[in-house]
Amino acid sequence: MYLLQIEWDPIKSLDLGFFELHFYSVMWIVAFILGFYITKRIYKNDGQSEESLDSLFIYSVLGIMLGARLGHVIFYQPELITEDFFSIFLPFSFKDGIRFTGFQGLASHGAAIAMIISMYLYNKKVLKKTVLWILDRVVIPVALGAVFVRIGNFINSEIIGMKTDSAFGVIFKQLGETEARHPAQLYEAFFYIFVFLILFFFYWKTKKSEQQGFLFGLFLVLLWTVRFFVEFVKEAQVDERADWVLNTGQLLSIPFVLIGLYFMFLYKPKTKLS
Repeated sequence: MYLLQIEWDPIKSLDLGFFELHFYSVMWIVAFILGFYITKRIYKNDGQSEESLDSLFIYSVLGIMLGARLGHVIFYQPELITEDFFSIFLPFSFKDGIRFTGFQGLASHGAAIAMIISMYLYNKKVLKKTVLWILDRVVIPVALGAVFVRIGNFINSEIIGMKTDSAFGVIFKQLGETEARHPAQLYEAFFYIFVFLILFFFYWKTKKSEQQGFLFGLFLVLLWTVRFFVEFVKEAQVDERADWVLNTGQLLSIPFVLIGLYFMFLYKPKTKLS
């Protein structure tokens, strides 16, 4: 079994002279570009204008990135608020001098909350349909984007799993590891592919896109269920919470799954009285 284990020691960036290109950033760019083209196809199918699509892209990028960063700080690293406040919003650390770090720490739970808020604002200012109509569609490219974000985490050797002697173990050399660990990032990326395919199938091959809130709910149930179970093989991201029965990621996932079940099976859109 040990013959299948790999030593992971990748190049994380390319020095272009005037700019250092981080592969983690490339994964985010790929996620947004693919998301744009998938949403463009969906909007065309639904008869929406390209102008509204351009605005959606801006709202999505700003909302997801800001929410992911704030989510990480609030849920996992609140000490940054008092110790290095400006590093929350800038890709620099100002503690003990100024140094470029990139945005180290993006939380998917924060991104999900911010996506809902940004879609509410987008609907109010631009589309003027319903928030759920938009969410039922944007969750499809978001699910695919999650695949590439987790691949980026793997490239960065972050969000690693617990030690294992399984055939799928990875030795993260850049962390000074000598023992194999679960490649939890790849587990998530693998299952998120199926989350995307299921949502894609329900939108294009069934009438469920007409059931307002169903695809959004299905996304919440599938994605956060995957996250919940993969967390069992992850190292705790906060050392002080390592002995918790359920870790932070699992506790935050449960409400999302419950909300998803509500929108799938209980939610009834309000009908306007004539």
